[in-house]
Amino acid sequence: MRDAESPIRLSEYRPPDYLIDEIALVFSLEPQATIVAARSHVRRQADGVTPLVLDGKRLELQSVSIDGQPLTTEQYSVTPELLTIHAPPASFRLDVVTRINPAANTHLEGLYMSGGRFCTQCEAEGFRAITYSLDRPDVLARYAVRIEAAKEQYPTLLSNGNLVEHGGMENGRHFAVWVDPHPKPSYLFALVAGKFDAITDSFKTRSGREVLLGIHVDPGDAPRALYAMDALKRSMKWDEDVFGREYDLDLFNIVAVRDFNFGAMENKGLNIFNSSLILADADTATDADFEAIEAVVGHEYFHNWTGNRITCRDWFQLCLKEGLTVYREQEFSADQRSRATQRIKDVKRLRARQFAEDAGPLAHPVRPNQYQKIDNFYTATVYEKGGEVIRLLKRMIGADAFKRGMDLYFERRDGTASTVEDFIACFAETSGRDLSGFMRWYEQAGTPAVKARGVYDAEARTYHLTISQRVPATPGQPEKKPPPIALQIGLITQDGERLTTQLETESVAHEEHHVVLDQTQHTFRFSGVAKPPIPAIARGFSAPITIDDGLSVEERLAQMAHDPDPFTRWEAGQSIARAMMLGQTSTPAAALATALGRELDRAQEDSAFAALALRLPELSELILASDKPDPDRLYAAREALRREIATALRERLEPLARAKSETPFSASADAAGRRALKSAALDLLAALGAEQTDTFLAAYQNSTGMGETIAALEALGAAGSGEFQAALDEFYERWKANPLVIDKWFAVQAAAPREDAMARVEKLRSHPDFELRNPNRVRALAAAFAMRNPRAFHAADGSGYRFVARLAADIDAMNPALASRLLTPFESWRRFDSVRQGHAKAELERLAALPTLSKNAREMVERTLA
Repeated sequence: MRDAESPIRLSEYRPPDYLIDEIALVFSLEPQATIVAARSHVRRQADGVTPLVLDGKRLELQSVSIDGQPLTTEQYSVTPELLTIHAPPASFRLDVVTRINPAANTHLEGLYMSGGRFCTQCEAEGFRAITYSLDRPDVLARYAVRIEAAKEQYPTLLSNGNLVEHGGMENGRHFAVWVDPHPKPSYLFALVAGKFDAITDSFKTRSGREVLLGIHVDPGDAPRALYAMDALKRSMKWDEDVFGREYDLDLFNIVAVRDFNFGAMENKGLNIFNSSLILADADTATDADFEAIEAVVGHEYFHNWTGNRITCRDWFQLCLKEGLTVYREQEFSADQRSRATQRIKDVKRLRARQFAEDAGPLAHPVRPNQYQKIDNFYTATVYEKGGEVIRLLKRMIGADAFKRGMDLYFERRDGTASTVEDFIACFAETSGRDLSGFMRWYEQAGTPAVKARGVYDAEARTYHLTISQRVPATPGQPEKKPPPIALQIGLITQDGERLTTQLETESVAHEEHHVVLDQTQHTFRFSGVAKPPIPAIARGFSAPITIDDGLSVEERLAQMAHDPDPFTRWEAGQSIARAMMLGQTSTPAAALATALGRELDRAQEDSAFAALALRLPELSELILASDKPDPDRLYAAREALRREIATALRERLEPLARAKSETPFSASADAAGRRALKSAALDLLAALGAEQTDTFLAAYQNSTGMGETIAALEALGAAGSGEFQAALDEFYERWKANPLVIDKWFAVQAAAPREDAMARVEKLRSHPDFELRNPNRVRALAAAFAMRNPRAFHAADGSGYRFVARLAADIDAMNPALASRLLTPFESWRRFDSVRQGHAKAELERLAALPTLSKNAREMVERTLA
């Protein structure tokens, strides 16, 4: 048996000794004493008699029997985390009855209460907090669930699958029976009971089946779920059109709850969502909220095939369902909105979250090779980098082979618990290529650093582009092999001419060349190069890499003006701004201001792109790009450049910032793009300081939607305006009854880069509306502070580190998963000066010394300190 403190390793995987083919659950729901009766049909697949070891935690065992015969205490043993039946037969019916206390479950895993309603969260290991079970993803069973509860308090009873029976009982209780015909692992089990408002709709599949759709929300919130319903129907249609995947049950339900550790959960037929990712209207939601709802509703629905019908063999394969589904979600979002701007947003998210992770002590491969608590590996590497790896695979083998590979994967692996190797084998077969080297993307941590240098021969009309790669050392992996990197190379001239050239391996000339760098260094030789070229080597961000292309500011300005690839144009502007902020160039800011002015000239073509162009690199990016970052100096350099840009463009930015809100409100991509441009103008004008207060107040007072309201509040905060607090007070009085909006009120203050940032978050920590047990509220304060206000978090006196570490310690006993995630921003502590390092290390060591620190938080602390 594995020692409780030793890590779980991929290399030690072994199939389960027993399987469960069918399980029938009966829940008698009471907030403090719910009885769960579990009847499982169990069969042995190991050779010979072996103990059946079932997982469990926080359970009161009431009885256990085999084939109707109660077991004696000599036939089984119980520990706080295991129920072991010493010598069961080869095939039998197992009955286990447990009692649990949902009202006391602050961990928000298993069965718990949220707002007086029963709710479950079983991924990754929450089902064992409901009943003793083989709680692992490679045990797939068919579930039948009977729910019994008081009808007045809990009129809605939901579970996975199809509703087959419901009715009344004695003593004011009622029941519902749900049957899921599809085998699934225990982490996909779900149950909800309570009072809800609901909106209903239907979707006709391409085969003509009518699927009933329902979204269940807090009473009074039903109108705010309409956009989520629309997104769900679009997701279902898109998955049929693009991946050929049809929904497979009669019902699809979504439930929104306020208390939820994650964004959403793809339970088969019964998705459970954080209410922040379902509820939206013009008054209470920003455009970012609408985009997130669309994306996450799609993500969870797409899991029906990539996660549910085909699940992962073990938790090391988490990227198989999450990375693949992130890719599908991103493609869906790109098709719903502007593909160019969606790609840039995806890259910004990857760089902000995953590149930082890859550069620190928490770096791990897309498929980790060991863990203490799998909860700690729901990371940007598994999700965002995992999605980029799928996109890279498609670029390498081509769209046709990729589509055929996906079709083969769905056909071959349906109904199984699969591995990354199973997945890649399908594409090796359809492409006819050896993809063994591609597995390095799954097995190695670290962001490949790519360097490109070119030599042009005008007389020979040739261009030799030498590209090299290096994957930096990461914890436990000092040496790396070069992974295959897909590059999308295009050449333009200084005046914007697109060069048609011939690569030595090609038979015809092209404007763009798709190549793969699968070695440490290679020289790509182009002929027919009429003029000196400016190379873009990774158009569309063709791989999750960093690039040193050695281009001058003048060459990047040419890319900004002329490159046909929107990502390259955006990246060129970001690179110029970053070099200026880091003191790597003496080019005057006026050159960049002129280039950004051209983006405003063509903003009507794509307002969302212009908005992204105006938002210069964040402070967190500058910190990541520096060897020994000084947050205060970098903040000052960033603000100085923003101030120069804002001064140069002021006459054009002010009309945008003062523009009236569009009525009626539309959540369309075009309308959102125009609002994004207004918000970007407000953000840039904030660099001019309090002199712009009238502009920001006018934007705040005249706003007709939450997005513009928040943008104006953020500008007041960033500008150091004395009117910031008055606006916050007015906002609070207006919205204090709406928890999701008050989350924004907390976040705006925590993220404001003001001199009083530390005092402000300390005061908010004591605010009556701060709820330590609510993950949304905790994240609105602590995560917004640590992730979006890096100057304050990395304050030289250590106050930012103390605030987050001590908040995490306070939360740990009640919600270990949330506490461990709050510690993620410490991953960069070794990058700073010795004074900051000392403060961060002291807080981490103080946490490590706590005898009651959870396994979740301890693993994070130990990895961060290692």
